[in-house]
Amino acid sequence: MYEDENSSEEPSEKANDPKAQAFEKADDFRMHAELAAVFEGPRKFDAQIKPGLDADIARDVQRTIAKLEKSRFEQSPFIIEEAMPEAARILDLPSTANLSTNDYHIHRRPGETMIVRWLAGNEVQTFYERLQAHFDAALNGFRQEERSNKEWQQDDKTLKYLDELDALDVKLEDRFFRQPIREHGLFVLSTQTADEMNIAYIADFIMSVPAVEIVGRQSAPPDEPSEKDLAWFFKLFMLRGVKGGPGGEEQMCFFTYLQKTEDDFDF
Repeated sequence: MYEDENSSEEPSEKANDPKAQAFEKADDFRMHAELAAVFEGPRKFDAQIKPGLDADIARDVQRTIAKLEKSRFEQSPFIIEEAMPEAARILDLPSTANLSTNDYHIHRRPGETMIVRWLAGNEVQTFYERLQAHFDAALNGFRQEERSNKEWQQDDKTLKYLDELDALDVKLEDRFFRQPIREHGLFVLSTQTADEMNIAYIADFIMSVPAVEIVGRQSAPPDEPSEKDLAWFFKLFMLRGVKGGPGGEEQMCFFTYLQKTEDDFDF
């Protein structure tokens, strides 16, 4: 379902290596933790859904984020120096365009939705705390379940896998390159993609709002939706940096592009 630009191991490698199997499960939990931390604002922090984001601003963010995605070092989420001013400009739009941070700013067209959320200062710290908490809860629960269900088998490969799960010590701040960003004034852009995201998972389960508040009445699923009604192409861009160089205020911008899967899309 999900794709992430940092995934590199082949499935066959993961299937035969207990350590790789453990890391694969951790990566699944990491991606779900990202979704939860990005979209839980209405449920946890009184963040508002704000439709009506100016079309010019929405398209500006879309075009610039797309350019920044192509302006990264090869096989790296770090943005090249020449593109850093544009990354800084997007991160600072709440100040220059009088937009609130923490909230979800939405621009819609039939079958298409763009969501932009900015965080700054203490909001960034809270995001990282919540990101780690979601990940830890999922991993710890899975560890207990796997050991309960598989330890009885007592074969070397299974026991090695369970030990590798227990040994995992994943700090998501490191995965997000938080320290290099803060110390060196770098800009980082990572992505997460799903060809078919269940819109109810984002709306009902994570955000605790009706899907109609996100995608609008014209595109919302019916009262008794089919799988096709709920399926949207989904791409999340996570841009991070600091304002004014090393030691400056931390800033984040989450740009989400959603499009009904029966429609042809070209982001």
